[in-house]
Amino acid sequence: MTATQTKSHTIIAWLEDKPGVLNRVTGLFSRRNFNIESLTVGHSEVKGISRMTFVARGDERDLQQVETQLDKLINVVHIADVSQEPTVVREMALIKVATSGQTRGEIMQLVSIYHASVVDVDMTSLIIQIVAPEDRVDSLIKLLDNYGIEEMVRTGQVAMVRGSSRHGHSHSAATVAANGNGNGHHA
Repeated sequence: MTATQTKSHTIIAWLEDKPGVLNRVTGLFSRRNFNIESLTVGHSEVKGISRMTFVARGDERDLQQVETQLDKLINVVHIADVSQEPTVVREMALIKVATSGQTRGEIMQLVSIYHASVVDVDMTSLIIQIVAPEDRVDSLIKLLDNYGIEEMVRTGQVAMVRGSSRHGHSHSAATVAANGNGNGHHA
């Protein structure tokens, strides 16, 4: 692969829970013209540390620049590019679909086939929840669009490396906490 070819990268960053950290991290992407396709942030298994999963498209040079800049941020504890790792990747979506007496059964069958669930029922709509890989979420949305999607929200992707980490260390609570400001502890 040449340095100018763009591809999708999945990166996980562990950040201290401090005001302004997320803004500084996402600012790095905009300054580098590195487009974020998906961004999810939430608490990790370590108190005071959040886990950010982002999917972005760019070339290898772009990625290296962003990782170098992330490394310089004091509140970034650890960074791991898991694009080439065996991972479990999921996205959650809530989809409100218009229903009628005639379509409710058909929609419920689709929900069952996709291993999704109905989380709210109204006389004229259903709210469906699906947790699945992105392509499966996309597929269900495409089918439900035929019935009339009234509202939808997607979380973006979250990812976790399967089994033991291939980058030579654990992402356990003890390891992240021991690294403190883990600048230099990269994948």
